[in-house]
Amino acid sequence: MENQPQKTVVERFLDIIERAGNKLPDPAILFLVLMLIVWVLSALLSPIDFGVNDPRTGEALRVNNLLTGTALAAFLSNMVSIFIQFPPMGVVLVAILGVGIAENSGYINAGLKLLLNLTPKALLTPILILVAIMSHTAADAGYVLVIPLGGVIFYAAGRHPLAGIAAAFAGVSGGFSANFIPSGIDPLIQSFTEAAARMSDPDISLNPLNNWFFTSASSVVVVAVGWIITDKVIEPRLKKYTPVDEVIDDMPAMDELTKKDKKAFWVASASMLSLIALLVIWAWPTDSALRDSNGEITSFAAPLMGSIVPLIFIIFWLPGVIYGFLSGAYSKFKDVIDGMSKSMGTMTYYIVMAFFCAFFIYAFDQSKIGTLIAVQGAKYLKAMALPGEITIVGIVFLTAFVNLLVGSASVKWALISPIFVPMLMELGISPDLTQAAYRVGDSVSNIITPLLPYFPLVVVFCQRYVKKTGIGTLVSLMIPYSIALLIVWTLFLLLYWAIGYPLGLQATYVYP
Repeated sequence: MENQPQKTVVERFLDIIERAGNKLPDPAILFLVLMLIVWVLSALLSPIDFGVNDPRTGEALRVNNLLTGTALAAFLSNMVSIFIQFPPMGVVLVAILGVGIAENSGYINAGLKLLLNLTPKALLTPILILVAIMSHTAADAGYVLVIPLGGVIFYAAGRHPLAGIAAAFAGVSGGFSANFIPSGIDPLIQSFTEAAARMSDPDISLNPLNNWFFTSASSVVVVAVGWIITDKVIEPRLKKYTPVDEVIDDMPAMDELTKKDKKAFWVASASMLSLIALLVIWAWPTDSALRDSNGEITSFAAPLMGSIVPLIFIIFWLPGVIYGFLSGAYSKFKDVIDGMSKSMGTMTYYIVMAFFCAFFIYAFDQSKIGTLIAVQGAKYLKAMALPGEITIVGIVFLTAFVNLLVGSASVKWALISPIFVPMLMELGISPDLTQAAYRVGDSVSNIITPLLPYFPLVVVFCQRYVKKTGIGTLVSLMIPYSIALLIVWTLFLLLYWAIGYPLGLQATYVYP
């Protein structure tokens, strides 16, 4: 009997991560369990005097017992409103309806293909990563289109196809929080941040694009890091140790856009630019209806700031519809409605998850346990006298670790934002900065966890060129990207903070 080959350190590490991740319940059930835990803890902790004052009122901070008859009756009578008024619900669903049409009609895919086809060979790597980053606008487009096309165009250019797949994967998933273009993820993450911040300051409001400037600048960082790692580390190693199979079965084709598709794309894009131009013209006058009573356009009272999510819907919906009819993807308006229904169908699990998440957030808020942890945690952090920079770095690294076990960005932030956002507010660090640190950590370890839903799909893409590719192979490819992004992106955040350039619209570094 032949000896079984010994597993590598990476493979043994992956086994540990996979076993630990598989023991976690489904996120929806996880929120239900956490809500029940909060209920029990509230009953156990309510009699205790912690000697801590509520920073908002100055009164003694006590945990509220959620298992009393009065509390349970209030919960039951308010269940529907708690769910319906859950901040992310309307924001996410409206944005998805618009972006979903642009994706379903083929408009976004056509734009990505056109950009990749026009790319000079010398700039293949950075342009591919840039396109991968831009694909975040449509959540699944990068995984199902850009990553396999990365392998195709590298192979066609005489380069190692796995290097193209790795570069695209690094941009799509490792640079998940970097993008020049606002997308549905911005208001989604912001809504959780705002809900957590209101545990300490009920009147606080955050702009959905409060990290836009930072994520835009981060795109340059992700492209630069990905370019260097791909061309100087990954591809040389692949050429030396991982030859491409001579016979490639089921190799994806680099489909060319037809003249009809190209015409449809340019007409649809012109409609998008026209909408943006009309918006600028409308908002330009100082007495515009899109400005507040003082003529400010970026204040929370300005109608424009309250219209960001509807604008995302309109700006993507219209060109998506136009492209669909001109390209032949749509023949009647029922096809448009079917496309919107299809995009909404992908959100059914999210709605179920949000149902339980809303109740957990509500219980955590009502119990005051989160406030108690925030105040006590801030007290200890203040006593340690750690610089704010070290605290922010800690948030990045902790988030990157948690990301190995819990893949969803919204799930993770829904779990930890009620603790970290109020706690750092007590230390004088704004929710905007805390959110920026979270988004860095949330991105960099996506590409090394097999628990990412698309991870097995990327393995399959690699197997089209190197049949022996396994999970360990892909992780070994992506670890250099992950480590480099973790270090460089974190340092970039600290440098960005030191310079003091705005994180985004109406964003601050300090609180209050």
